[in-house]
Amino acid sequence: MDGAGKSGNEVPTPTGAGSAVFLMSACLAGTRCAYDGGAANQEVAVGERAAVRLVCPEVMGGLGTPRDRAEIVGGDGFDVLDGRARVLTHKGEDVTEAYLSGARQVLRIARATGAAGAVLQDYSPSCGCRQISDGSFRRNRTAGAGVTAALLLRNGFEVVAHHEYDASSSFRAAPDPPE
Repeated sequence: MDGAGKSGNEVPTPTGAGSAVFLMSACLAGTRCAYDGGAANQEVAVGERAAVRLVCPEVMGGLGTPRDRAEIVGGDGFDVLDGRARVLTHKGEDVTEAYLSGARQVLRIARATGAAGAVLQDYSPSCGCRQISDGSFRRNRTAGAGVTAALLLRNGFEVVAHHEYDASSSFRAAPDPPE
């Protein structure tokens, strides 16, 4: 378990040729780590020859579950990485450092496992890939990446939003070599 919550949701890292490792937001696998203490209402099917490492950057960064809803204020995840934006809760608490810490831990896991990429929960201030909340705390969405997605992208990892992922095409494992 990578600090993401319950154990047993993780498929062991494959060792043979033709296997792929990818990261996935733990909430997509049913781990109750979302800000409200729930899991995502999405189900992501994984391919037969893929190993999944579940991650929750917010929990890994030290935030509890449940926790206050947070949004990026002043930009997107790239702006947070560059110090031009902050992650604030709806009560005004600055939780930027927790988001950065969690993102760095996910990047370490991606590198250590040789992950092909990540399937992340869109709209999240951590995992949002294509859209995030606009910082108004009115649940308005805008184009942009969350902090973890931005860090993975900046470091060359493929990032796919949960609603874009297709187990038959994304992160497909290479075929086993002929014997």
